[in-house]
Amino acid sequence: MSQEYHVTSLVVHAAPKVLQQVEANIRSLMGADIHAVTPEGKLVVTLEGSSQRAILDNIEAINALSGVLSASLIYHQVAPLEQESEEKL
Repeated sequence: MSQEYHVTSLVVHAAPKVLQQVEANIRSLMGADIHAVTPEGKLVVTLEGSSQRAILDNIEAINALSGVLSASLIYHQVAPLEQESEEKL
């Protein structure tokens, strides 16, 4: 059986007045990590998950946050994860 590993990067633009709250809300999402934040309200975010649905759910959650002006998808990669099966002799 194979599983997938998804990683996506986004640039999120938030209103500077609510930047700290937006940052805290993004950090609370499972699989989300913030790599850079500017005083003007731009954040570099990566999302990791086991399915495309999990990634899309987080993107939708970010877009729905109060104070988020835009979230632009920059990169998305999918890699298969092979599970090792134990063979019995």
